[in-house]
Amino acid sequence: MPERTDLTTPIDTPCIKVCTIDPHTGLCQGCARTLDEIAQWSIYSPATRRRIMAELPLRQTGKNRQGGAVTGAPGP
Repeated sequence: MPERTDLTTPIDTPCIKVCTIDPHTGLCQGCARTLDEIAQWSIYSPATRRRIMAELPLRQTGKNRQGGAVTGAPGP
């Protein structure tokens, strides 16, 4: 099924309105995205947003156990 890209198509977002960046991981404590990902979210392709959203559960688990930073935001 083709992806719609018009302005009436809602953008999926993992935001839960807990917008605080963890200084140790560089991830939002609410959604586990980086600042770059948050800033670029509206211009990412739907495929890129889906890929990032698929990575978020692992980031949440990883940041809770390891406290490591995630680097390198994907391009649009």
